[in-house]
Amino acid sequence: QVQLVESGGGLVQAGGSLRLSCAASGRTFSDYAMGWFRQAPGKEREFVAAISRRTFNKYYGDSVRGRFVISRDNVKNTLYLHMNSLKPEDTAVYYCATGREATPSMAALSWGQGTQVTVTS
Repeated sequence: QVQLVESGGGLVQAGGSLRLSCAASGRTFSDYAMGWFRQAPGKEREFVAAISRRTFNKYYGDSVRGRFVISRDNVKNTLYLHMNSLKPEDTAVYYCATGREATPSMAALSWGQGTQVTVTS
């Protein structure tokens, strides 16, 4: 089992940027595909982005493609999400997750506790 801890959330104005981090421990980080998901109040959890284990292939949800960038550091055991041109509709709790395959339909094996991102207009 991998333990995941997200950080970097906060309050930002529309058009601004944030970088989320997800620190992993407990198992070999590079054995897992990694993903970011988000959940806004009253909505279902939504796929945001995923990255493969070692080839670093990346996949994005339609609503964030071109604005968000997922990356990982397999030495630091850390996953990142660089969020640019933020919009109020990006407001949500953001979760990182491990998976077997980096795809938009990635089935998560473990989840972090989430970090709140709030974008004001």
